[in-house]
Amino acid sequence: MPARPIVSTAAAILLAATSMAYARPDARTMTCEQTQLLIQSRRAVVLTTGRNTYDRYVRQFGNECDWPEVPVTSYIRTRDGQCRVHRCEEPVFDFPD
Repeated sequence: MPARPIVSTAAAILLAATSMAYARPDARTMTCEQTQLLIQSRRAVVLTTGRNTYDRYVRQFGNECDWPEVPVTSYIRTRDGQCRVHRCEEPVFDFPD
């Protein structure tokens, strides 16, 4: 048997397995509770939030944000509606004049 078909088949299988391992979870296919539990268990996770959008979400109380960023409340669409999550943002200090 020629080596070329074996090598190309093995490469295709390896590529498919690798791409599946790095697939981002899609928040639109999960319930809000599943999404929140995933974030809590992994401490921070990159979620697909739309057809061409994604973002990194973190636990509310933890040190997953780089200084000076802090966890801020955000809402994303999940299978069962809007879901409250947190993402890192720089705080806005809007002091009155």
